[in-house]
Amino acid sequence: MGFAKWTDNILKKIKWYDIKLAQIAAMFAVLTLITLWPAFLELVLKVEWYWYLLAALVFGVRWVKIMFFD
Repeated sequence: MGFAKWTDNILKKIKWYDIKLAQIAAMFAVLTLITLWPAFLELVLKVEWYWYLLAALVFGVRWVKIMFFD
């Protein structure tokens, strides 16, 4: 079984709330990194706000396309 087929099989088992739980887990993982690793905190604070906005738009455009335009 190839990787693409394996991921398709996994995605069929995922419910809507699993995606939200993964997002929350990622948020807390980043907060943990910021708390425990001061160098990561400095890196996060040095980046200008618009880079985060750009990353959110780039990574979110696929979801917006699927939800509203398909």
